[in-house]
Amino acid sequence: MLDALFKPKAVAIIGASTKELSIGNVITKNLQTYGYKGKIYPLNPNAPDIRGIKAYKSLDEIPGEVDLAHVIIPSKFVPQTIEECGKKGIKAVIINSAGFSEMGEEGEKLQEEFLATAKKYGVRIFGPNCQGIINSDPDLKAYCNFTFTYPEPGSISVVALSGGVGALIMQALFDLGIGQRFYASNGNASDISIPEIVQYYGQDDGTKAVILYTEGFSNPREFLEVAREVSAKKPILAMKAGRTEQGAKAASSHTGSLAGVDIATELIFEKTGILSFTDEGEMVRAAWAFSSQPIPAGNRVGLITNTGGPAVIATDVLVDCGLDVPKISDKSIEKLKQTQFPEAALENPIDVVATAGGPQFRAAMDVLLEDEGIDSIFINFVTAPFTDTDAVAREIVEVSRQAKKPLVCNFMTDLSKERYRKTMSILKEGGVPFYANPSDAAKVLGALTRYGQLQHRDIGQPETFSGIDAARAASIIEQARKAGRDILSASDVYSIFEAYGLPVAPWEVVESAADAVDAADRIGYPVVVKVDSEEIDHKSDMGGVVINLKSAGEVRAAVEKMQGALGQFGKLKFLVQKFLPGGRELIIGATAAQDLGHLVMFGLGGIYVEVLKDVVFKIAPVTRYEAQEMLKSIKTTALLDGIRGEKGIDKEKVVDLIQRISLLLTDLPMIQEMDLNPIMAFEDAVYAVDGRIRI
Repeated sequence: MLDALFKPKAVAIIGASTKELSIGNVITKNLQTYGYKGKIYPLNPNAPDIRGIKAYKSLDEIPGEVDLAHVIIPSKFVPQTIEECGKKGIKAVIINSAGFSEMGEEGEKLQEEFLATAKKYGVRIFGPNCQGIINSDPDLKAYCNFTFTYPEPGSISVVALSGGVGALIMQALFDLGIGQRFYASNGNASDISIPEIVQYYGQDDGTKAVILYTEGFSNPREFLEVAREVSAKKPILAMKAGRTEQGAKAASSHTGSLAGVDIATELIFEKTGILSFTDEGEMVRAAWAFSSQPIPAGNRVGLITNTGGPAVIATDVLVDCGLDVPKISDKSIEKLKQTQFPEAALENPIDVVATAGGPQFRAAMDVLLEDEGIDSIFINFVTAPFTDTDAVAREIVEVSRQAKKPLVCNFMTDLSKERYRKTMSILKEGGVPFYANPSDAAKVLGALTRYGQLQHRDIGQPETFSGIDAARAASIIEQARKAGRDILSASDVYSIFEAYGLPVAPWEVVESAADAVDAADRIGYPVVVKVDSEEIDHKSDMGGVVINLKSAGEVRAAVEKMQGALGQFGKLKFLVQKFLPGGRELIIGATAAQDLGHLVMFGLGGIYVEVLKDVVFKIAPVTRYEAQEMLKSIKTTALLDGIRGEKGIDKEKVVDLIQRISLLLTDLPMIQEMDLNPIMAFEDAVYAVDGRIRI
């Protein structure tokens, strides 16, 4: 538990200063101004008091117990200070000071030293090089932080790796009038990690939604396990920065290069049901709705508007977000006829017209609440000068408080007028999430709906298969390792595939032109001949692949030509394989992700993977549901069903193949990269016709 950090009864400020703009002075001021209910103990050997609070020369002088200490002193003194904190019985320390691992080897040594001391005494370290935490609970009001925004109490908890982005998020919530529960930005995260903080938020009854900003995880497996647990109980809204960094680390396989920069974080979000955002403003606006509204049961939205154009804009955005704007039932329309003005439009959107007041809005909302074909309500509310806008707002609040279906409002007004500021305050105090333009409001409802879909899905469990010979596959890899090879031969690769029941086009590996002819005769023409050498990476580019060989003479000529052209690579072997023309070329691949296992890739294969890069990734193990999602998620998914007279492929066999590969990767974690490219997919069969494995 992190109660000593987030719920301290007494705080010591080691490095408190009389200088107005120093961090130690600002933290003291923030605790005072925010109304901290615990005891404040500033430490300064040269000043009698800090901001009117008695100062102490050392921790020993403090008369009572201390839960939490801020450390704001030069980095070289921090290890000794942590020793003193441990002896005092302090259980949590926020190190605001910089000068540690972010500064190089010398700082890294200091960080290791104070961490060892902290572990000895059971002290938890937050930071270093960090802002700190905030707890807005009115019974505590702990502003253990040097930022400048004083959040109102609320139910949204924020954790941010970057203090700058964290402060931005906190200010954005404040500007919208949205309260917060906890705030934390942990800098170097040398001890207390983001996963630990998220887990703490998940166990906190006062937190209804979590906002997370990260740039990656030092231990992605830890985060995955925590996120899976927490997101099942409450929504996590997350943003990962660094998505557009160009040039992934050079990788020899297609899969490695296509995985890009830290795609694993986004895949963790997807696998665990975290709602991912690319815009911090959109994430903050959505958090407001998550803190006050129920999650929709489906994607069908009913619109109520008293102005035409914004409803059209909202409808377009809602549809773009995956929502449906269906017809309402005949029963609903009949009810509306009895309550709305004659000029009202009674379809969906329901246009109650500009003269509509509280009764008309309420009647329309009640109809949508009762309509079984509607899952959520979207309201466009412009404050017409000839209506009682306060009455409309009170009705919206009343319906929202019923919490039967989520309600989001696009509130269009002129806040320079006192009259409409009162209307707005009714909505705000009533917990209605409202936004100044229809697009923002529609995206918020889209986020609620997307989260509902994530929560309702069941990705299932990885499947097991009979007839798997894992021991044979592991033995092949071990032999290659003992021989000092990290690129497996074609014979090794195809033998491993066969051990896991992966369908492979008939093949043989030979060493001479004569043997190639004999192999082709056994396999049956036409065939493909490929050079088999771990030193030759992209065989086609080197003239090491010849397809559609229809006779013994063509096979012999192809092998002899390769021997002449590629002789510099030493004694060559050759893969002879059945040629299977006419199928759809696919690729399935994998690349190892640090501390996470493997990322599995699927997409169009052959030359198309390089041109279109139309691929999707999942974290292994991949379930049947996830494999089916992969086939649906590529942009060219329609090609898998067949177009313009072409036959579609057997998608279930591809799904089966993805799962078998996922099992292979789980059993053989020493695989670093693997490509099956291309896979030839037909109407009734699927075959791997080229494969590559690096261990």
